[in-house]
Amino acid sequence: MAAIKDTIRRNNAFYCLDCGKCTSVCPVAALGQSPRLGVKKALESDDRGAAGYEFFWSCLTCKACNEICPADVSYAEMTGEMREFSRGFGITGECTHSCAINALERIMTAPDLRQNRMDWIPDDLRVHEKGDILYFVGCLPYYDAFFENLELKLLDIGRSTVKVLNRLGIEPAVMKNERCCGHDLLWTGETGNFEKLVKQNSAMIEETGAKTIVTACAECYKTLKQDYPRFNPGFKYEVLHLSELLANRLSGSEITMGYRGRSVTYHDACRLGRFSSVFDEPRAVLKAIQGLSVREMDRIRNRALCCGTVSWTNCGSINKEVQIERLKEARSTGADLLVTTCPKCQIHFKCAMDGEDRGKEVSMKMVDLACLVDRAMKQEKVR
Repeated sequence: MAAIKDTIRRNNAFYCLDCGKCTSVCPVAALGQSPRLGVKKALESDDRGAAGYEFFWSCLTCKACNEICPADVSYAEMTGEMREFSRGFGITGECTHSCAINALERIMTAPDLRQNRMDWIPDDLRVHEKGDILYFVGCLPYYDAFFENLELKLLDIGRSTVKVLNRLGIEPAVMKNERCCGHDLLWTGETGNFEKLVKQNSAMIEETGAKTIVTACAECYKTLKQDYPRFNPGFKYEVLHLSELLANRLSGSEITMGYRGRSVTYHDACRLGRFSSVFDEPRAVLKAIQGLSVREMDRIRNRALCCGTVSWTNCGSINKEVQIERLKEARSTGADLLVTTCPKCQIHFKCAMDGEDRGKEVSMKMVDLACLVDRAMKQEKVR
């Protein structure tokens, strides 16, 4: 029981008051499970019994429970550690999409892997192999191909990010052999494979000579900023989400944007919001777009409902209900567009919209913040 007790101690779980507040905000509590019961299971069961508790794999690790806990228990982080522990007993969650994406991330750990992932960059965009500022693209080239049927055009996020940076006078470095940041491997308990990606990406980033890393993905941001330094103490880069960089530039009135005829509502991605406390910057960027109306949902910032799925694991009917609930909340604002800062949020929401039974009542146009800013700078209408 030593390993479990260490996990419980690290995450303050011994201080659980059994008050049930975490259950009241847990998006998947309808399954009859909860963070509180997870702690109870870990405390009362033998190793295998604790490892087999289903909630540790159905949990969204959205951190809503952390926010409301009066004893400051780190439930989400405990869940991540329990997944690694569970793997020691051969117990894992149920992979979605036939485990193809999880397998791809493992493939990326191969040291001699050579990829062809730069074709998305057109000739008119200015990028380099080296430079002070690196754009970490993430898995956009793979998601764009894998989820082609959803017609989300996810690589537009990458192109828009580079276009926006170029307009700000930044010609970023882009790594032609960049690997997945490893977020999903870490949060499904594959710590060993995550460490491989940290080592490989860290070495490549060092070769670029970068001092600052910019990403447009909420999960890449959280992983690079918080988790890479934990596993590699020498990883000492400034990590910025695109919204942070833009908010800084906008505060100095270095650029002027105009966009008329649309209203938007903003979805706080869990990794950018609750995990990283980046709430104000995306909203500052939206408010800086002239003529754009911003309409907030009922649950925002640290109270926001998540997109319903994490790390391509255990996506079932309850998860779809979470997504539908969030989309209904977005639609109730009367906004024309749902703005996100995480490609996975778009994937999960679009999947819910495409459902035969509930899709029509929640269908809504979505756009990534990077794409919206790109079009606003050009004063184009969002299609």
